[in-house]
Amino acid sequence: MLVKTPWLLRILYPSIIWKKNNKNNNIWLTFDDGPCPEATPTILKILQTENIKATFFLIGEKIYENPKLYSEIISQGHFVANHSFSHKNGWLTSSKNYIDDVEKCQELMPTNYLFRPPYGKISARQIKLLKKKYKIVFWDIFTWDFLKKISSNKIKNNIIKNTTSGSIIVLHNNKKSIIKTHKILTEIIQELKKKKFTFSTTW
Repeated sequence: MLVKTPWLLRILYPSIIWKKNNKNNNIWLTFDDGPCPEATPTILKILQTENIKATFFLIGEKIYENPKLYSEIISQGHFVANHSFSHKNGWLTSSKNYIDDVEKCQELMPTNYLFRPPYGKISARQIKLLKKKYKIVFWDIFTWDFLKKISSNKIKNNIIKNTTSGSIIVLHNNKKSIIKTHKILTEIIQELKKKKFTFSTTW
């Protein structure tokens, strides 16, 4: 399983944000999916305790189901961004239906300008159409935190070992992932702070 994004992908898709080059040792902690009653409150509590902000790529359907959690994410000063309305796989969806789904989610967060494709699967045409309006954000570090076969310690060690200045880290805001994430998120944040990284939500 690849943790670091291969350099070849960055060359092939230069319009996608894979990493944020900077001189200030900034990193970007991001959470996909949600809002989720089983996961979001725990994540928010840890972020608040550690006094850091993160970016939440949210699903429109989940926002409708959990409006109070959505409001809580915003009220705590985190950045909210578009992860589509119904989590469609771009490789299996026509460009029209895919764009319509993204725009439906965008209606719930009109000031947003970021989009992350569900599953990381998006066609070249979909990229071309969406980049006119959005910054398309992938990642530098993918944690695989939703897989049963990967341990909490492995997730933690992969993040700490591979994070460098400008890294965009993906964790998940859902029932499957929080089983592991809640055990290690505080440790991950504290270890990255010890390495003098600063958590940013400026895109």
